[in-house]
Amino acid sequence: MRTPRRQEPVNAGSMADIAFLLLIFFLVTTTIQDDEGINRRLPRDCENPPCTVDLNERNVFRILINKQNQLFAEDKVIELSELRSLAVSFIDNNGDGTCTYCSGKKLADSSDNPQEAIISLTADREASYRYFVAVQNELSAAFTELRNNYALREFGKSIGELTDSEIKKLEKAYPQVISEADTK
Repeated sequence: MRTPRRQEPVNAGSMADIAFLLLIFFLVTTTIQDDEGINRRLPRDCENPPCTVDLNERNVFRILINKQNQLFAEDKVIELSELRSLAVSFIDNNGDGTCTYCSGKKLADSSDNPQEAIISLTADREASYRYFVAVQNELSAAFTELRNNYALREFGKSIGELTDSEIKKLEKAYPQVISEADTK
């Protein structure tokens, strides 16, 4: 009868070195994509609670994205391509006549002036992220259009050519107030 041969143990001392070298190799050769998102400046904390603001309903422009990615503005179905012009008309309305630089139609159901205008954006949890970002882009484009027109009228320059003090005046004239309420 044959006696079983005794097997030599495998030297595992270098396995840790090999695993470490592979880890270093993958860390060095892998590229990590930059995070993409929506660049927003968050509001400051409330200094004197309670932080409540009385809103006139006409100063709130309500936008809703449902789970089928349908866009509603003031309870009417609209196309994404219409959103920018509707937002511009709402913000620049000059309903109370106090805005000296606005060119709106002074409609009774739109904002009093740009400082009072609030865009309320609500998205269903099942709405696509891509469509939500597209809506955000259109709203940002509306503010950019208004601000650029203001810069051309007031300063004779486009937004990219403005100084810091001129940019502050521009942001004060057309503050970008977008409320992203959570779904109910």
